[in-house]
Amino acid sequence: MAPKFGTSGLRGLVVELTPDLVADYIRAFLAACPVGSGLFVARDLRDSSPAIADVVIETARAEGISVTDCGPVPTPALALAAMGAGAAAVMVTGSHIPADRNGLKFYVPQGEITKADEAAILAALGRTPRKGDAASLTGNKTAGAEWVARYLTGFGAAALTGLRVGVWSHSAVSRDMLSQAMRALGAEAVEVGRSDVFIAIDTEAVPQDTRKAIRHWVIGHGLDALVSTDGDGDRPLLADETGTVVPGDILGQITARQVGADTVVTPVTSNGGAELSGHFNRVVRTKVGSPFVIAGMEQAQGRVAGYEANGGFVLGFDARCPGPLPRLMTRDSLLPLVAVLVAGRAQGGISRLIAQEPLRVTLSDRIENIDTQRSQDMIAALQERADLREAFLHGLGLIAAGVDLRDGLRMNATGGEVVHLRPSGNAPELRIYVESASHESAGHLMNSARASLCAMLGLSG
Repeated sequence: MAPKFGTSGLRGLVVELTPDLVADYIRAFLAACPVGSGLFVARDLRDSSPAIADVVIETARAEGISVTDCGPVPTPALALAAMGAGAAAVMVTGSHIPADRNGLKFYVPQGEITKADEAAILAALGRTPRKGDAASLTGNKTAGAEWVARYLTGFGAAALTGLRVGVWSHSAVSRDMLSQAMRALGAEAVEVGRSDVFIAIDTEAVPQDTRKAIRHWVIGHGLDALVSTDGDGDRPLLADETGTVVPGDILGQITARQVGADTVVTPVTSNGGAELSGHFNRVVRTKVGSPFVIAGMEQAQGRVAGYEANGGFVLGFDARCPGPLPRLMTRDSLLPLVAVLVAGRAQGGISRLIAQEPLRVTLSDRIENIDTQRSQDMIAALQERADLREAFLHGLGLIAAGVDLRDGLRMNATGGEVVHLRPSGNAPELRIYVESASHESAGHLMNSARASLCAMLGLSG
């Protein structure tokens, strides 16, 4: 598919992210958005990322913008460093999507760009390159260490003492920093699954073979937990002492409570536990994507936190944990990992901590390699015709109770079950989300919904 803005950043096939196209977007970004003291640049570990980062750097310098090259570091580490310097930033990453794709994430000095900024960037495309001497280029080798130090200051050097934590490294740019963070906070870190080949990890839709490998690592190494992230390190993955992966929205609602948030902002795809828990004065629901979450947080103000079903967490106020933890208005993975590990240690195990949360089980899956237009057409038909929705839910053993059209199609059933469908914003995929009152019923509902959708699309499954 042609490169375009999705739920968070520009994404496209590597072969379509040509030097000319990347340079065009960088010139448009620099013209349309504030850059402050300059531009910070970083990248993930995809094979294609170094060359794209070079284009970003040289284009910005040619436009007269001083550049700081942070090298391979996680997205939240880049954002933290750039915001601290009052600078804009560009992260070269395709996040959790396959290696044949890549992308750009843009930051102004205050944090992630908004949807209005995206529109301004698109309107500024096609600018003539500037003529003149290139601006300066400097390096930054401390961004990753500063990201780790942020949580050492906030939680203390003994926060995870006594825990044996596995770090699933795979090809995440955050992998070495995760191990450093676990050790700095007092845990014993055990690395597993390091890969020199890029592996696309979607923390919101972890496949069964991956879950099986995680359980094997946790049990085989006698771990109290296992941590990891997606490719660019802004989405967390956490498994408990049994090797069971903890859903990202559960991580979010626990973390929001741990940091003392009064208000939480989260997309409609997150489970209903935030409302049912009674821990928050207000719960605001948004469309999917960190730009929508951050926009909702800025409107809510106060002691507000945001999170997504992928586990990414945004801290909108200065917290104490018990040390100081300043606000960071970008999606982060390390805060929810550390906060839930700390809370689980206090409860005698993460599984005990999770058992105290409202019993709302969410699952997500995706039908891959499906043309976006086909997904949109099918969802549009279900949105427009109540009889089709009722027939679809009836085939799943459910009775329709209402719909939510804020982002795709969210169908509610009389028993409290939910089936939510939406096309991916950055890949040719149809996203499927379900919510139910037990793991067994949620699993059955997901399997049935996926099979029905594949039949509707004429796919084998």
